[in-house]
Amino acid sequence: MYARFNDIINALKGLGKVYTNHELVSNILRCLPVSLEPKVTEIEEAKDLSTLTLEALLGSLMTHDLRMSDQARNEPKKKKIALKASTDGESDEDKDEMALLTKETRRILLEK
Repeated sequence: MYARFNDIINALKGLGKVYTNHELVSNILRCLPVSLEPKVTEIEEAKDLSTLTLEALLGSLMTHDLRMSDQARNEPKKKKIALKASTDGESDEDKDEMALLTKETRRILLEK
């Protein structure tokens, strides 16, 4: 993203349009995905955007990305459940299986 952004800014400079550092930082923060909204808010509140450099912003975003990927890697995998569907009428045996399945599902969900 940063490389593409830099290419666009350099092309605009070649055409005579120059942006301040504050405008560049604000544009990047505004274009980030919604999933990074808490990080954007943190940066806006904790740092002076008029003096924040693009490199410092990029470093902060990359650090956040690395932390989030480490967290995702270290989280335990969640168990997934698949239910078997039948089209014919229910017999007593089917009802017993359904009761057992319901009981096991509750047990698994309560373990979380």
